[in-house]
Amino acid sequence: MEDKAINTTRCIIIGASHAGVNCAFALRKAGWDGDITLFDADPTLPYHRPPLSKAYLTSDDGIEKNLLKSADSYEKENITLNLGLTVSAIDKSNHTITTSDGKVHSYNKLVIATGARPFIPPIAGLEQAHQLYPLRSAADVNHIRSALKQSPSKRVVIIGGGYIGLETAASMRKLGASVTVLEREQRILARVTAPVMSDFFSLLHAQHGVEILTSKNVARITTSPDYNMVICDDGSEYPADIIVVGVGIRVNTELAQAAQLDINNGIVVDDQARSSDPDIYAIGDCSYHFNPHYDRFIRLESVQNAVDQAKVAAASICGEAPIYDSLPWFWSDQYEVKLQMVGLSTGYNNIVLRKELSDDGLTEHKFSLWYFKDETLLAVDAVNNAKAYVVATKLLKSGTTVDQVKLADNNQELNPANLV
Repeated sequence: MEDKAINTTRCIIIGASHAGVNCAFALRKAGWDGDITLFDADPTLPYHRPPLSKAYLTSDDGIEKNLLKSADSYEKENITLNLGLTVSAIDKSNHTITTSDGKVHSYNKLVIATGARPFIPPIAGLEQAHQLYPLRSAADVNHIRSALKQSPSKRVVIIGGGYIGLETAASMRKLGASVTVLEREQRILARVTAPVMSDFFSLLHAQHGVEILTSKNVARITTSPDYNMVICDDGSEYPADIIVVGVGIRVNTELAQAAQLDINNGIVVDDQARSSDPDIYAIGDCSYHFNPHYDRFIRLESVQNAVDQAKVAAASICGEAPIYDSLPWFWSDQYEVKLQMVGLSTGYNNIVLRKELSDDGLTEHKFSLWYFKDETLLAVDAVNNAKAYVVATKLLKSGTTVDQVKLADNNQELNPANLV
């Protein structure tokens, strides 16, 4: 058997979330036999992030039940974790990084997996508010859980009606909170889905007792000894014991920019996840890569992208020549609804809503929304409909032209052969 071991010295990975951790283990699998060192500002052993706004928030579990890998796994693969330590500078000329403790570390290959951080909007009075949190880390969720347990009236205001805000709203309702969601746009999920899907989730949350208010731009927050008052620019006011801010993220590109790597909505990389410096790679939320399915550069905030890019970067570092051409997919869990999304709907000019038949007729909570640009299928949102998600994935990967009339006819069985 051929020995896959690669004669190397050190690969440093900045960031120990899904992208960074998966890259470290993929490097070992690909044959990298030198040092692998991970740095991350979070002092906690690396953990899964999607459950933070869902199962982790509603449970009393510690983060140890939500780990990406056990502590033993890192030891077994001889991967060094440096947690609670920030990287302050990259010197690409000398192949070194400097950490917040002043130490300098040399590398042969460097992987930047710095991800993103919550965007905290410049709202007057925000810094003085009681119990105000983003939701990006395990520490954020622990603070929210603790605050909710200590709050007698459990009044929660969530600023932002994107997926994180809505998932948090569903979880808070499960915990018995009174929840109001304030969304600046005219509808929730306005940037990522069609109006019919926005309407569906608005109704779903209303049925579970969440008040969703749109066209609400938060202007300021005032505080009293016991609670906050969230005030919008139309003069409306909403009392809150706890405020959760979920209005978006800021990509962590400062290190890369200071190192003079190419930046454009993220760290620009090629189809092997290499940056403008051949010894530096960028993966996950912070990378800006070309997607052949859509013939354009994109930046994705998804676990799938992080994991797939991590594997491609590891293979490339070990001398292979992979090409990253994965089809984007995402998911969201809210109440009894599982939403699975595949593809990117940006630029759509037509949608087909397919409702599925059940034994007792049409069901409101099982359908799929298909996004087209003219005759080209771009993306699909599938609600409680794994079959639609699987079929859509096959059609998107193959580039098959879909007959939209047949697609809308739910008497036609949903399979690729019936849709052409």
